[in-house]
Amino acid sequence: MGSWVKLKSSSWAYPTAVLSLYGFFANCRVAEPFLTPYLIGPHKNISGEVVTNYLFPIWTYSYLAFLFPVFLLTDFLRHKPLIVVQGLFLVTNYVLLCFAPGLPAMIFLQINYAVVTSTEVAYFSYIYSVIPVENYQRATGYLRSALLTGYTFGASLGQVLVSLAGVDYFYINAITLGMVSMAFLISFWLPMPQRSLFFKGIKAAAVGSQSQQEWPLGVDVPEEPVVAEDEAGSGREKMEHNGSAGWCSWKNAATAGHLLWQSFRESYSSRDLIYWSVWWALATAGYVQVFNYIQLMWDHIEPSATSSIYNGGVEAVCSLVGAAAAFSVGHIKVSWAVWGELALGLFSTVGTGAVFLMALTSSIWACYAAYVIFKSCYMLLITITTFQIASNLSMQCYALTFGLNTFVALSLQTIITVIVIDEAALGLDIVTQFIIYGSYYAIISVLFLIRGTYTACINQRNPEHTDTKEQESSVVVISAERF
Repeated sequence: MGSWVKLKSSSWAYPTAVLSLYGFFANCRVAEPFLTPYLIGPHKNISGEVVTNYLFPIWTYSYLAFLFPVFLLTDFLRHKPLIVVQGLFLVTNYVLLCFAPGLPAMIFLQINYAVVTSTEVAYFSYIYSVIPVENYQRATGYLRSALLTGYTFGASLGQVLVSLAGVDYFYINAITLGMVSMAFLISFWLPMPQRSLFFKGIKAAAVGSQSQQEWPLGVDVPEEPVVAEDEAGSGREKMEHNGSAGWCSWKNAATAGHLLWQSFRESYSSRDLIYWSVWWALATAGYVQVFNYIQLMWDHIEPSATSSIYNGGVEAVCSLVGAAAAFSVGHIKVSWAVWGELALGLFSTVGTGAVFLMALTSSIWACYAAYVIFKSCYMLLITITTFQIASNLSMQCYALTFGLNTFVALSLQTIITVIVIDEAALGLDIVTQFIIYGSYYAIISVLFLIRGTYTACINQRNPEHTDTKEQESSVVVISAERF
């Protein structure tokens, strides 16, 4: 009892522990690696063509529609309500998978899951509104570890249950329903943040704006609540949020819009940051397409109805290898500010070869191996990109950059889906789709190989320019790991 009271009284340990528990159970989706075999099998009896060309594109379109409004709502409602909503929709997701028959229910499932994915921004930004700045790095490590542990445990458990125990896919989904129900219940234990990034209240926004001008670019400024001089604390701060001129007023909405515009201008004022953001958007669009449709490719090579499948084991290996690759970025003594763009080109080339191998091989094990290589390369590179973008931005600007880059990536993914996958357009088969994804990544690889080689040569010829970049990136590990 004493340790529990001590945990709850901590300014950072309690919210970090609760959110880590939520992240573990929310991502412990035992059934997720086996979604496609479940949909095209006897339980739902939907053809592979309908899943590929009709059902999955609905998620993409819905996600695009929800993403930016949810991003603004997350900040306006101060994070926790959106995490609760995510938990609720996760529960609804697996209730539909377990008990709802027919294609219309699966269409609604895709829209429901779009809400789940669009609210992920709340999970990644909540903790930074409730804990002190000095605990950001430790908290981020715990949250990432919890998320990874949950996903790896879920995928591994699913593989063991399918391969060794012969458990039916329905019961795999029922187990997952229990896991995400735990996450939903845990979400209510989260303390409610008392601040937001953009909807701060007019006086608080003014103080925050003034504080940011006084701090050097690249250093996150702790948000200062507006309090009375006698430090009567929470009452005065609450008035800034709830008073007549508080955060629900039209004036505050206009102030929030002004802060968004200022953050946008700062975020994309650097040419280097624009290059990193372009890679983020381009690569993420292709990655999500491969991730969404890889199970259909596996089923094409080795039909799940007649063969043993190891989707869960492969996803678990991907998580571990990708996490090790991402972890290495912060510990290898390499100047990513100098060599990072060349790394984007080189590893994108490796990923391109892996996608082509997935498309052209007839061996399920070669396809599994190619997928592990591809996903590991992406996780390594997105970590480098995150470091570089975060190095010169405040937390407020980085949150906006995160949202906008994701929105651009999703817009590109929607265009690819409309042209390549949707049955109303080309409606291509799964192999042709992956050949197109490989070609798409080949273009990205060539562009960034050229850009990376040019940047590396310039930096080698101008050592002073290299030293300047390294100094600008000195806060990169702490800043980037927050997200």
